[in-house]
Amino acid sequence: MSTAESTTSPLRDRVETVFSVRPLTVGLALFWIWVLARWTTDFVLAGVFGLDRGAPFVPAAPFLTTADTVASLATPLGAAGAPLVWLADTLRFTADATAYLPALAHGIWTTVLLTVFSVCLGFMLALPLSVVRVYGGRWARWFALSYTELIRGTPLLAQLFVLYFATSLTQVLRGVPGVGVGFIPAQAFWVAVISFTLNSAAYQSEYLRASLESVDGGQLTAARAIGLSKLEGIRYVVVPQGLRLALPSWTNELVYLIKYSSLASFITVQELYGRTSTLANETYQYTELFVLVAILYLALVVSASALMDRVESHTATAGVGHTRQWPLS
Repeated sequence: MSTAESTTSPLRDRVETVFSVRPLTVGLALFWIWVLARWTTDFVLAGVFGLDRGAPFVPAAPFLTTADTVASLATPLGAAGAPLVWLADTLRFTADATAYLPALAHGIWTTVLLTVFSVCLGFMLALPLSVVRVYGGRWARWFALSYTELIRGTPLLAQLFVLYFATSLTQVLRGVPGVGVGFIPAQAFWVAVISFTLNSAAYQSEYLRASLESVDGGQLTAARAIGLSKLEGIRYVVVPQGLRLALPSWTNELVYLIKYSSLASFITVQELYGRTSTLANETYQYTELFVLVAILYLALVVSASALMDRVESHTATAGVGHTRQWPLS
């Protein structure tokens, strides 16, 4: 290779790497940079340096001024000015977004917490339920089946209302030290976490049960043959294989909870949908705000799917299933 070729090759590789980055990757990266910057500013820096919590990073005035200018140029053009009208509307939407995004970022924080707690705690309940369904005794299987069918057969919103309005759970949580103080959410949030955990556990247990049953029965027999007890064989041989097979279904449950976390707004939890609804009722800008929140939910769902796709790729085993080709990879 000549000196010129060896000199330009690294530069060419860097240029090709830059242009190979997909727009969706860039969009998600910018979204999370903004979210993390917003959380850091409002939850950390605002208290330390006395900054104005919730102040927009970008002022809305320049967008509004530009929108008015573009709209005035479009008026004399009649039908031919439709693209300019569309541009002016986009600029006005951007101006509205800059004003509302700080409040919605706090809603994203609550939505993320609610989803992560519910999925993780639900998994901790779902795993023993699924093992009991497959390997437990008659009465244990009956109990696990009754629980899953009861939860899956009733609406999540009804379960949420029962726990919040028809039980003393709210009063009990209100008396727990620290609940509702500082950055710790109030009792309604924890009622929602409990409700979503119980609901998610039922669905996750069915996903895990199907995965455990798909593991060849000879695996457990081989584990017993080398001296492991039945419980040890389930724990060290069957469950790890089943968890790998359950990842696509677990991704579906994660996406499900991100969207259905909006039901927590019905018991006063100010997650993403709840904050959006409150702002819309105050400003009457329903279209702008709900279009904006739809974009934010889409960003959360796509981020979760991309993250789980990475997990599937790292845990994939040759000859067992396959991973989908996600646009970010």
